[in-house]
Amino acid sequence: MSPRRYVVSLLASAEFARAYTIAGLAAVFGTFLIERMTSMATLATIVTMLAVLGVGVLVVRREELSLLRFAPTSLIGFLALALFSLLWTTSRSGTLTGWLTLFGFTIVAVTIGHVRDTLQTVRALGDTLRWLLTISLALEVLSGVLLDMPLTAFGIEGNLAIGGPIQGIFGTRNMLGFVTVVGLITFVIEWRTQSIDRVLGMYSIVLGGFLALLSASPTVVVLAAAVGVATTALTIVRHTPAHLRVSMQWILGTLVAIALAVAFVLRHLVIRFLDAGSDFSTRADLWNVILDYVAERSVTGYGWFGSWAGGQYPVPYINYQLADHHQSALNAYFDVLLQLGWLGLALFLLLGGVAIVRSWLVASVRRSVVYAWTPLLLVTLAVESMFESFTLTGAGWVLLVLCALRAGQTRSWRQNIDDAHTGAIPTLGPQE
Repeated sequence: MSPRRYVVSLLASAEFARAYTIAGLAAVFGTFLIERMTSMATLATIVTMLAVLGVGVLVVRREELSLLRFAPTSLIGFLALALFSLLWTTSRSGTLTGWLTLFGFTIVAVTIGHVRDTLQTVRALGDTLRWLLTISLALEVLSGVLLDMPLTAFGIEGNLAIGGPIQGIFGTRNMLGFVTVVGLITFVIEWRTQSIDRVLGMYSIVLGGFLALLSASPTVVVLAAAVGVATTALTIVRHTPAHLRVSMQWILGTLVAIALAVAFVLRHLVIRFLDAGSDFSTRADLWNVILDYVAERSVTGYGWFGSWAGGQYPVPYINYQLADHHQSALNAYFDVLLQLGWLGLALFLLLGGVAIVRSWLVASVRRSVVYAWTPLLLVTLAVESMFESFTLTGAGWVLLVLCALRAGQTRSWRQNIDDAHTGAIPTLGPQE
């Protein structure tokens, strides 16, 4: 076999698809650890190589792909707007770097979405997070119990013995809390689909719950509540007779809207209950300053730059006014508003909103519980975006793109066009 045929055969193989998926997920969830142990250049090199390999895989598998269902239109629009912001940004180098980073993670997510189905993705994510959370617990035990000293190389403060908060290998307690919630959703789906045995399933769930508790992150409580409500609502819809399902969807939607309104009215009481007054005060001050700058460029924003680490305008001035060193807007929606204006925020909301609706409708009629993974994960990302900007970088962005792609593949106007072109009859029922 010639070298060229060998490479093509390797990139098209199922074994390589699984290895690529695990390598990609490990890299995006381990960005903080990779950067701390090596350098930002190493992380950039890893993401670049993954993106290049991803393009190679997609090219080799091009006959299996459909151009109409390759990526959601809102995703393409968001990426295009971020790239076009080079025309009005205050730092073209910073915007280009930020966009290339975003594009690299997008390629990784799109590749995984096309080479693995939902159950295979869940299994790969479950395996990855089990290892990363186990490593986090082991290092926290080493630091907080055995050595009783911080492991600064990993960003671990060694607070396990006093009950937390702990960070694991994810840098902050809020990021650890977010990862544990994603992990718990994935572990439960694995267990319910009998993809893993009972012992491994119980270990995974206990591990995720234990680390979530010790993270002492206020957002974990909110995320857990949101996922719990979403799970209950989805279970009710799935067990409702088909002729009553639409009415039930509207009833549940109305109840959620009322609950959100009540939560907003009682927000101060909720904040005191979560003991998050100082955290919320910090965020409120930051968001007020951001809105002052947004008013100057409300439509287009200041240009895409992603993370605030580059210090692109107006980030230094915002931090100077607050006498702080924020690395993000602590809210994905405010971050998009600052960088891409109202137009970018509309595209971002469209990307996530349409994906939630599509995946929810699919999960409500399909028998397999694996279809619940996508809407529950999207609900987690939507709620987490209110308190952090994780959804715009690294693992959060990869999960958003992956879920949006998955939702678009199973229920989309492009699917109807594609099915009509190929002569296929689209079906979507409980038998699938």
